Amino acid sequence: MGRKWNNIKEKKASKDANTSRIYAKFGVEIYVAAKKGEPDPESNRALKVVLERAKTYNVPKAIIDRALDKAKGSSEENYVELRYEGFGPNGSMVIVDTLTNNVNRTAPAVRAAFNKHGGSMGVSGSVSYMFDSSAIVGISGKSLDEVMELMLEADVDVRDIVEEEDTVIVYAEPDQFHSVQEVLRQAGVDEFTVAELAMLPQNYVTLEGDAAKQFDKLIDALEDLEDVQQVFHNVDDDEDE
Repeated sequence: MGRKWNNIKEKKASKDANTSRIYAKFGVEIYVAAKKGEPDPESNRALKVVLERAKTYNVPKAIIDRALDKAKGSSEENYVELRYEGFGPNGSMVIVDTLTNNVNRTAPAVRAAFNKHGGSMGVSGSVSYMFDSSAIVGISGKSLDEVMELMLEADVDVRDIVEEEDTVIVYAEPDQFHSVQEVLRQAGVDEFTVAELAMLPQNYVTLEGDAAKQFDKLIDALEDLEDVQQVFHNVDDDEDE
C-alpha cells in the first residue's frame, strides 16, 4: 500500500503553526466524540479511537483534558460531521472530512480551496467509491514476520502488513482497529507510531511538475481550513509528500 503514514504525520506536524492547528483540531474531535456517548474511552469506542490517534501526534494532556471537561460540562456547542469530495489536477481525487459548528461557513471555504488550486467539488459519492475505509496501526521494535505471526495466531482480519522504513504497518478492516492494538499490547507493545482510521484509494496516480505543485497547494489549503479534520487522496505520496 505504501502510504508512508509516519512521513505524512511528520510533515503535518513539522511546523509550530501546523502543530498548534493539529492540536486545535484534535480538541474539537475529542469533544465531539465524548459528547456522542460517555466521556470515558473504555465505554465510548469512538472516543477511544480519537485518543489513540491523538497520542501518536503527541497532543498535550492539557488539551485532551480540556476537551473532555468541556464535554462533561454544560457546553451545548453542536458540531456536524460532513464529507466533501472533489477532484484535483490530472485525475487526482480528494476526500475532505470536516467537523463544523457553522455549515454555511464550511462548504464555501472547501469549494473556494478547490477552485483556487485547479480543482473542483464533486457530488456526494463521486470520489468515495474509489476508496476503502481502513484501520492502520504502526509500531517499531518488532519485525514484519513477528507481527504477521501475532496476527495469524490471534485470527485478526488483516488486509496487509508492510514494513516502511523502521515501522511495521498493519492494515485491517475498520472494526479490527482495537483488536490489532490489543494483540500488539499483549505482545509487549506500549506505544503506537501510527493509529488511524483512514480512507485508502484503490488506485494511485502520479503527478509531476506543475500539477504536483498545484496539488500540494490544494491539500495544504484544505488542511489549513478550521473545520477540516482529515484529507485523503489518491496521489502517490512519493511524489507529493
